[in-house]
Amino acid sequence: MRQGKLFVPPRLSRRFFHVWRRNFLVWRKLAIPSMLGNLADPMSYMLGLGYGLGSLLPQVDGTPYITFLAAGTVCYSTMNSASFEALYSAFSRMHVQKTWDGIMNAPVGLDDIVLAEMLWAAFKSIFTVTAILFVMLGLGISHSPKLVVAWMVLIGAGITFSSIALIFNALAQGYDFFTYYFTLFMTPMMFLSGVFFPLEQLPSAVRAVAAWLPLTTAVALVRPLFMDQWPLEWWRHAVVLVVYAVVAFWIALALTRKRFRG
Repeated sequence: MRQGKLFVPPRLSRRFFHVWRRNFLVWRKLAIPSMLGNLADPMSYMLGLGYGLGSLLPQVDGTPYITFLAAGTVCYSTMNSASFEALYSAFSRMHVQKTWDGIMNAPVGLDDIVLAEMLWAAFKSIFTVTAILFVMLGLGISHSPKLVVAWMVLIGAGITFSSIALIFNALAQGYDFFTYYFTLFMTPMMFLSGVFFPLEQLPSAVRAVAAWLPLTTAVALVRPLFMDQWPLEWWRHAVVLVVYAVVAFWIALALTRKRFRG
């Protein structure tokens, strides 16, 4: 297939919803164990570092460390949950189980399937994040009414990270390939995006690069909302997230077309 044909605009229809619903019905049988597994990692960071290490640290910009960490952790959890679903689960359906091939025997196009997988991974991430936010409310970490806005921002972040992960899903030939994504992309971004400490602690050159990472922009939008404040330059951070989401989805779609039609 010619290269130009791969990057034509997405050909989407309402049939994508049926693919999304199929994933939801399968997941519903294991919803509770799945949610508990996704909760364990961020809660460990928040309770262990927030309460344990936080009791030894001064406030960060006048904010208790547990609150500072909670905002970063919920963004990291969004990235982690969306990426895991768009990598391992989507790859299983695409390559191992051949579910996508079966779906395309019906009047459903590949573009609809990729869109459904992206939205499904984003839904899984926000479902987990919602549970985390309720735990935070129960612990009294934040009672800001602006958490509703933070929740909507995290939906956008879930879409962004799902789209990015689908690029690697389209390139992968096996599960081992995803190790590169986690070790070379997600882990460095977790430490460079202000999740655990302010960006001001980084060298200026590193900080200049880190400022444009998608997780950094998500944290910059969500953290002030946890503190009942409006984020500064919110429009710039929002534009960065949107650009990442649109460009990444388009690339993921083109690479997936190449994989199936090349």
